[in-house]
Amino acid sequence: MSDALPCVTVLIPARPDLAVIRALDAVRRLDYPPGQLEILIARGRQPSVQRNAALRVARGELVYFLDDDSLPEPENVRRALAHFEDPNVVMVGGPNICPLDAPEHEQVFALVLASWLAFGPSRARYTPVGFTRATSEKELILCNLIARRDALLALGGFNEALYPNEENALMDQLQQRGGKLIYDPAFLAYRRPRPTLKAFCRMLLTYGRGRAEQFRVHPTPGSALNFIPPLFVVYVVTLPLGLAWLGTWALAPLALYAVLLAAQWLDFLARSTPSRAWRAVPLLVLAHLLYGLGFWRGLFTRLKPPGERAQTAVTLERASVQPAPAS
Repeated sequence: MSDALPCVTVLIPARPDLAVIRALDAVRRLDYPPGQLEILIARGRQPSVQRNAALRVARGELVYFLDDDSLPEPENVRRALAHFEDPNVVMVGGPNICPLDAPEHEQVFALVLASWLAFGPSRARYTPVGFTRATSEKELILCNLIARRDALLALGGFNEALYPNEENALMDQLQQRGGKLIYDPAFLAYRRPRPTLKAFCRMLLTYGRGRAEQFRVHPTPGSALNFIPPLFVVYVVTLPLGLAWLGTWALAPLALYAVLLAAQWLDFLARSTPSRAWRAVPLLVLAHLLYGLGFWRGLFTRLKPPGERAQTAVTLERASVQPAPAS
């Protein structure tokens, strides 16, 4: 990076009918010169298409990706600049965490997302884990991620046949070209989990499907862990046959799973309230089953190129970087 502060584009995809973009007020509070900040709103119904359209016209040397409800910490951009002093660094990201004032059921969802048993290394996307380090796509998430624009454009941007996991496939490609990804646990954004159990379940199915589709397009050794939930689903479905053939020995994996659930419950108790810990445990099981089912579905879906998708038109808006006048 040069001594002069680079231009940074904040890129926010939004639905065409979304009237209030919660991220905007937080973006306008970023500790960064307004003259070096650009805010692009990309409205549409296919986020990877929206982000690519905005990338092509962005003025920033760096692009800060946020979701429409992401609330970044004011110092995030300046914090990221320190990492980009290394010319090999192409992306910097950190966790998006549940605000303390979120409803109780959303706090339980957040506890599950941040658990090692449900999401393994990807729990770092939902809670600060460890120290600043070079990482992989497993720990980064697109709702709080800043990247070098040229590096993304050199690869053609996001794969528009993928959603979700378009960013994960792109990160794999960046690393294959020698780019370095950085996870900074203090690079924080606040974002509420899904508002209802139904929406949370739909998200888990979508995450599983997206990971399987990513594996089909960009298979990597790092995807091996993602086969555990779909294999768990097969085990549960075939358990009656296993009992008939192996007797009680077929229950051995289930006994090990119960031990892991108990260990995670103890971890929940150490980090949260007893009420949330008890409510989170059945959601862990649900997370494994739904992610596994979504993964199986994603192995056999037909990946549609953007031209076959409905409503891929994108409208770009440049928002003011100045805070709204006080009323």
